[in-house]
Amino acid sequence: MRTFDYSFLKNGLLPANLINLTTNIAALKTMAGVRKDDNINVFTALEAVAKVQSVKSSNAIEGIITSDDRIEAIVNQNSAPLNHNEAEIAGYRDVLNEIHLNYDQIDFTENDILRLHQKMLLLTGSEFGGKYKKLDNVILETDASGNRHVRFRPVPANETKQAMEQLELAYMDARNNINVNQLLLIPCVILDFLCIHPFTDGNGRMSRLLSLLLLYKNGYDVVKYVSFEEQINNYKAYYYDALRKSSEGWSSNENNYFYFIENFLSTLYMCYKELDKRFATMNTKKVSKKARIEAIVLNSLIPISKAEICRILPDVSPTTVESVLGNMVKTGSVKKVGKAKLTKYIKA
Repeated sequence: MRTFDYSFLKNGLLPANLINLTTNIAALKTMAGVRKDDNINVFTALEAVAKVQSVKSSNAIEGIITSDDRIEAIVNQNSAPLNHNEAEIAGYRDVLNEIHLNYDQIDFTENDILRLHQKMLLLTGSEFGGKYKKLDNVILETDASGNRHVRFRPVPANETKQAMEQLELAYMDARNNINVNQLLLIPCVILDFLCIHPFTDGNGRMSRLLSLLLLYKNGYDVVKYVSFEEQINNYKAYYYDALRKSSEGWSSNENNYFYFIENFLSTLYMCYKELDKRFATMNTKKVSKKARIEAIVLNSLIPISKAEICRILPDVSPTTVESVLGNMVKTGSVKKVGKAKLTKYIKA
C-alpha cells in the first residue's frame, strides 16, 4: 500500500526554479498584504469578481456549464438552480462560501472533507455525497484513434478509508514540522488526494476547494481576490501534464512530486501577478474609463470577454466597454476571438 511521507521536504534541496518561484511569491504576498490594509474597498470588489470566476471555472473544468448570466445569478444567490448542472454549480458556491468565511474552523481531516463533499453534492440529490467510493475507479484517457486507455488506477475502494486516514496523519505530522515549507507541502497533499481519488464523483472539484482551504490557512489569501480555479482552467493542459508526470509510479512510492509542485506554485504566482494588474487598474480611478478598459485588455495574457471586463470594472457601463473594445478592434490593437456571446478580445 502507498506510504505517505513528506520528509523529503525537510532537506531543503530544491530545484532553482522552485526557489525562484517561492521567493517571488513571498515578495508579492507581502505587497498584497500592505495594499489590502489600505484599500479594502478595492479588494472587496475584486473578491466579488473572483468568486464568480472560481465557481464558473472549477465546474467548467469538469464540463459543468451554464450561461454567464446564470452563473452570476446563482453565485449571488439571486436565483435557485434550474437543472442538474446548476445544482452542481450552486453546491460548489456553498462550499466555497464556507471556506471563504470559516477556513480557520475547518481542517484537512476526514470528517471535514466528507462533510464538505456532502455539502457540494447536496443540491443535486446525489447518493454519493459525503461517502467514499464503493467501487474501484480508474482514470481514462483517449488516444488520437478514439481508443480508451487506463492512465491511472487510484487506490481500490476497500483501501480508500485507510489511505485517507494515513494522508491526514502524514499531513498533520508535516504541518507541525518547522523544517517543512508549508507552501511546498500543500501541492504534495493535493496530489496524493487526487491519486487516492476517494469519491465516486467530485474529486477534481474537491481538490481545488481543498487547495483554497490550505492556502487560506497558510496566509495565501490571494485566491480570494483572483480565481485560482480560473488560472488552472486557462492553462489546464499544463495542469494535467504535471498531474500525469507526478502520478507516475505513485502506487509504488516512486513518483516525483516536483512537476505538480511547480505547476501549483506557477498558478499561485499567476494569481499574484493578476492581482497586481487588477489592483492597479481598479485603484486608478482618476485615469479615464477608456484607459482602464484598454489596460485590462492589453495586459491580459488570455482572451477576455466584455462581461469579464465589466465585472473587473463595476463602475464602468457595458455600453462604454463595448464602445472602447470596438475602437480597439478598428485600430488593430486587439483582435476578436469567437463570435456572438462567446466573443473575447486579446492583444493583437
